[in-house]
Amino acid sequence: MKLHEFQAKQQLARFGVKVPEGRACSTLAEALAAYEAFAASGSPVCAIKAQIHAGGRGKGGGVKIAKSRAEAEAAAKAILGMQLVTHQTGPKGQKVRRILVERGSAIEREFYIGCVVDRDSAQPVMIASSEGGMEIEEVAAKHPEKILRAGFQPATGLPQEKALELARGIGIPSSLLASAAQFLVALAKAFVELDCSLAEINPLVTTKGGEVLALDAKLTTDDNASFRHAELSALRDLDEEDPLEVQASNFGLNYIKLDGSIGCMVNGAGLAMATMDVIKLYGSEPANFLDVGGGATKEQVMAAFKILLADRNTKAVLVNIFGGIMKCDTIAEGIVAAAKELKFTLPLVVRLEGTNVEQGRAILAASTLKITAASSLDDAAQKACAAAR
Repeated sequence: MKLHEFQAKQQLARFGVKVPEGRACSTLAEALAAYEAFAASGSPVCAIKAQIHAGGRGKGGGVKIAKSRAEAEAAAKAILGMQLVTHQTGPKGQKVRRILVERGSAIEREFYIGCVVDRDSAQPVMIASSEGGMEIEEVAAKHPEKILRAGFQPATGLPQEKALELARGIGIPSSLLASAAQFLVALAKAFVELDCSLAEINPLVTTKGGEVLALDAKLTTDDNASFRHAELSALRDLDEEDPLEVQASNFGLNYIKLDGSIGCMVNGAGLAMATMDVIKLYGSEPANFLDVGGGATKEQVMAAFKILLADRNTKAVLVNIFGGIMKCDTIAEGIVAAAKELKFTLPLVVRLEGTNVEQGRAILAASTLKITAASSLDDAAQKACAAAR
């Protein structure tokens, strides 16, 4: 689950990560009240930031600096309600429903700090770079020597000496090394205790006043650990998620909407990826990734079909089931029930193999549905691609 910047900063502050003071606002009146409060306390310069689950907000016009009440009002009016398009939102963009009004910082230098899970070493790793404000992928491509890494154990956290080594390595001034190391240790602790898959500070800044601050913050938490974090689940913003993906999650289905024309329903993530690859091999594009899992019920299969059909780009549906724990007759019953309830009219290609495959095929054959049977994955993909065209 992704958190908004203001939410991420609230969580990080709990662990001792220092962040600028800010207020989340959903109306112009709230934004002006926040600006006036900061100005009255001696900070007439504020940042007005769009709160969406995407990077590149500044380049898209979603981040503005205000040096007066009039500028704050103009910025808030421009950003609130805008359809913000960035390289991560796609061409449709994302509507801005909330902004962050943040006290200005006198920036001296910018750095990059991030935590991810390194699958090769099977441990969290902290990444640091002197190139703050740039995308880390771009830095890795152009200046790999400017990226430092330090792995650490979740149980013990990032050691102080490693934190100091990273801070020194990216050029933190000697007078701020202790503060920076404390910042990195706190970030690592937050990463572990919040069950994050990503914790990114870009940029981390040093200020002219001698502070080390998270000027921006991005947190993504692991959904598999949501049972441990009721307080985080309450922060989920459904407006930032695709409605069909939300609907799928309510039924325990793994669904990601794509831009193609062939709807896919498959059991198992690996088989789903292979199915998508073969569809592309034969000249078409998948409309989605949909893994119904190893133990889907008839009700889940019906829900999956409803989700597939709700995507208007879908021109044909390919069902590819290899039954192990999942029984082919359960899938077949769900297909028949869903098709009857939804008055299914799209071309439907079905490939069944595995547990109770003969019963499953018999159920489909006995129905009145127009189903194209396939004998293999290659056969199924070719028939689905032809049907979609």
